[in-house]
Amino acid sequence: MERERERQVRGIELIASENFVCRAVLDALGSHLTNKYSEGHPGARYYGGNQHIDAIERLCHERALTAFGLDPACWGVNVQPYSCTSANLAVYTGLLLPKDRIMGLEPPSGGHVSHGYYTPSGKKVSGASIFFESLSYKVNPQNGYIDYDKLEDRAMDFHPKILICGGSSYPREWDFARMRLIADKCGAVLMCDMAHISGLVAAKECRSPFDYCDVVTSTTHKNLRGPRGGIIFFRKGKNLRKRTGSFSQGDDNDYDFEDKINFAVFPSLQGGPHNNHIAALAITLKQVATPEYKAYIQQVKKNAQALASALLRRKCRLVTGGTDNHLVLWDLRTFGLTGKNFEKVCELCHISINKTPIYGDNGSISPGGVRIGTPAMTTRGCLEEDFEVIADFLIRATQIAGNVLKEHGKKEFLRGLENNKDIIELGNQVESFASQFAMPGFDV
Repeated sequence: MERERERQVRGIELIASENFVCRAVLDALGSHLTNKYSEGHPGARYYGGNQHIDAIERLCHERALTAFGLDPACWGVNVQPYSCTSANLAVYTGLLLPKDRIMGLEPPSGGHVSHGYYTPSGKKVSGASIFFESLSYKVNPQNGYIDYDKLEDRAMDFHPKILICGGSSYPREWDFARMRLIADKCGAVLMCDMAHISGLVAAKECRSPFDYCDVVTSTTHKNLRGPRGGIIFFRKGKNLRKRTGSFSQGDDNDYDFEDKINFAVFPSLQGGPHNNHIAALAITLKQVATPEYKAYIQQVKKNAQALASALLRRKCRLVTGGTDNHLVLWDLRTFGLTGKNFEKVCELCHISINKTPIYGDNGSISPGGVRIGTPAMTTRGCLEEDFEVIADFLIRATQIAGNVLKEHGKKEFLRGLENNKDIIELGNQVESFASQFAMPGFDV
């Protein structure tokens, strides 16, 4: 544990889905709340002695709706999912029958496997594809943007019961209004997995899925800066939207998502909720509703723009040519590198990134790029000029990787990294740079 702490303090964290939480969140996660069993929902538990746990979970509900500016008469929330993947599966389980159809963005185009995915060989990668029928839509291979016209054509042919927007590595804004029109046209419930942009949504620094979607899911870490877990928002009350599809709403005028989704979370898919996580989430959501958090998200976006500009000036190829949010997708094929090799070089230099497929490459075998995010280092206090320095570190890592590949070839690449003087030198500079920034939760 101490070695991992040192790694976090002395390294540069650029994984877009990671962040650093405050001391209060760490305190709640390590608290006595983990001792209590609370199967069920507030006011309806399987065990006694949950009066204070009920109060905490209800407070978390209240703060979740407030953080995203939602009317409690129109939206409900469940804060018990252990992850966003389990939150997504709970939505499918609650609203669909086995083998019903779902449609989301394919992982090679920036989507997530929990939205359904088959490998080229036909292997079903996630529970979403094992228990439900899935067909993915894709980005335009020429520009990396989602092709909404082709998406609509596929949706009208496939007729999914749930149409999913949101992804894990898509650097541009989503056209939720167009997705709503497509969902209405094919008779689908519109669901958004906003795990990667939930902080931007709460801060009103990107388009909001709540204006158009029926169900919205998210992780609670990433740029929300909370504990690791999932959350589900669902419409409730009067349904004033006219839909032409066959999806059954229990009443023509009322949404019936609440009971179905809550029952899917427990008892269908999960056991007792993690009360320490729910308390930590309540703390997080109070912070999210502050002006200071909005300023943080604005800086996250500025830093992503600075990083993108710095890489573009150095002749790097970014998918879509830039970013609208907190991450950039860097296509390394122009350097003759794979994401896997570059990730390893960066790791040895104390820089954490993650390899990712680039649409059109053989991503299942050798991803051609990396995903880089700015939330974590922004939390530590990095500004635009600091990401200029980080861009230089990344370019030097490509040069090291290229030299090792040239000298040792693909088969001996990892051996060529051992005791490499350039890696040691860059690693020392990275440690010196990173150590000057504060680390939330660790500093007294």
